[in-house]
Amino acid sequence: MVALASDHGGFELKNEIARYLAELNLPFKDFGTATNARAEYPKYGYLAAKAVSSGECDRGIIICGTGVGMSLAANKVKGIRCVNCTDCYTAMLSRQHNNTNMLALGGRVLGPDLAKLIVKIWLETEFERGGRHEQRVDMVMKIEAGNIDFL
Repeated sequence: MVALASDHGGFELKNEIARYLAELNLPFKDFGTATNARAEYPKYGYLAAKAVSSGECDRGIIICGTGVGMSLAANKVKGIRCVNCTDCYTAMLSRQHNNTNMLALGGRVLGPDLAKLIVKIWLETEFERGGRHEQRVDMVMKIEAGNIDFL
């Protein structure tokens, strides 16, 4: 299950992504907002991130005007590795190398076709387990836990 959320700046793109996920037969849960009226991105970024962090959802896609605000809010939730993404290469490497579990998009900076391609690549790319990438993700998670014994 994919957590999906936006503020007003990402509302239209969120609806496009929801339709796309439905076309792919991927279940998703919409955490809001339900209109394009002004909405506070931290609230919706948090709700989606909490669903991913708790295991209610496997991954999350969050959308605001640029993706920056939503990614900042989501990354404050323990266990979240959210990438703000505007290109396909970053989408792929964020999964392969960083095992990102949330994707932030900018509704005001991405067209719907590119956004859907980024989502497709991000959803289909697997994490490269073992080796240096897994070691580095483990180090990031240690930082989150306050354990910086690797310094």
